[in-house]
Amino acid sequence: MSSPTADVSVRVAWGDDAAGIAGVQVRAWRSAYADLLPTDVLEAFTPEAVTTAWAESLAKPKDARNRVLVALERNRITGFAVTSPAADPDCDPIADGEVAEFAVDPDELGKGHGSRLIQACADTLRADRFSRAVSWVNASDDAHRAFFESAGWAPDTAHRELDLRGDGSVTVKQVRLHTAL
Repeated sequence: MSSPTADVSVRVAWGDDAAGIAGVQVRAWRSAYADLLPTDVLEAFTPEAVTTAWAESLAKPKDARNRVLVALERNRITGFAVTSPAADPDCDPIADGEVAEFAVDPDELGKGHGSRLIQACADTLRADRFSRAVSWVNASDDAHRAFFESAGWAPDTAHRELDLRGDGSVTVKQVRLHTAL
């Protein structure tokens, strides 16, 4: 008699996944940015508003190589990632792909969803004929950075500071990681 196995997977997102992706994104961002962003900014970031944006994005991707991947436990979305051509001016949009967004529901961390998702990102970028991948992580998010580094990613010396309100009052410092595909 064999033991039961978990029903987990990663697949390309469908249009009706928008609400599930938005829920994960809001929970993950509220957790990841709790010490970085003012409460009013985090509270304004609602699943309802984000669902609309995801529905539009899933319906009309900007590039044929833009992909949204979802990690699932049964039919419940536990994480998501966005892959695309790298947008940075020092990157080659033919050779360099990007994991532009990567989030796992904070309640689902440590269950393997992130590992499956990062591997699916690499497989997807490789299938789209990219030879290198990059991703931006918050400079202060040691756990996220360590996770990527454990999957073979490393800093490539690029860094940036995002001005979230446009007036310099709320900034987030980020470092860029990369890996060969």
